[in-house]
Amino acid sequence: MTFKAYAKLEKKPGFTLIEKKIDSNLNPHEVLIKVLSVSLCGTDVHIYNWDNWAQKRIKPPLVIGHEFAGKVIKIGRDVTRVKVGDVVASETHIVCGKCEFCRKGMAHICENTKIIGVDVDGAFAEYIKMPEDNLFVDTSGMDPKYLSVLEPLGNAVHTVYHFETKLKDVAVVGCGPIGLMGIDLLKAIGAKKIIAIETIKQRLDLAKQLGADVVIDAKNEDVVERVLAETDGRGVDVVCEFSGNEGALRQAVSYVKKGGAISLLGVFSEEVKLDLNEMIFKGITAYGVTV
Repeated sequence: MTFKAYAKLEKKPGFTLIEKKIDSNLNPHEVLIKVLSVSLCGTDVHIYNWDNWAQKRIKPPLVIGHEFAGKVIKIGRDVTRVKVGDVVASETHIVCGKCEFCRKGMAHICENTKIIGVDVDGAFAEYIKMPEDNLFVDTSGMDPKYLSVLEPLGNAVHTVYHFETKLKDVAVVGCGPIGLMGIDLLKAIGAKKIIAIETIKQRLDLAKQLGADVVIDAKNEDVVERVLAETDGRGVDVVCEFSGNEGALRQAVSYVKKGGAISLLGVFSEEVKLDLNEMIFKGITAYGVTV
């Protein structure tokens, strides 16, 4: 029996629709899943475009995609957390559970992490095998098409909540799907002022609808000047960087408050040049989000 999947076969832009043979042999704690829905991530766009980041990281041939939900159709002999018929969403990082960081409860930086759709075959396919520990069973009866976005929602949660954002002035840089989720989360936690920064009008409109107090069109406004004006010249307490844009990050260093923080989720296509002296003398803390 075969199934269809989208794969990166060559070291150039694009994906290819392929057919693969199903390997239904499972490890004791492995689960075979029929994919019901997927979401497109910025990482998939990097891989499709075959930019510098993708060229350094991706090793074709590879089935791509990592945001998905599906139905369990077969389980390994020692699986206890899920059963056949369960609808599940998935954590996309497969970790070893044995290295220094896994033993410390820091599996998100496991030394042996394999990300589906990046390091091993992914979810833009009709079927995928996953470890049972990666799966979350849906008990709500929600339409599976919404469950695939739980993975990017997790990214937004970690980006927004790593630093204290309640009653703080926060800039959200990049209002794509995850950035917009970040705005929703900041509204829920009670941020003092949410400043959304983006170049696409439709996204700025959505940011406003979701609760951003200020929206800044980065194409047509001086972002640093506007942010400082909105914060009495002091700058924001926290920057949540979702864009992966070098210029936007440099601006963030300029408008974040002394003693402030930058939470970094966006993946940059190129190496980034920053004025580290400004970060040092302003006492800025930066945190890289990998979940």
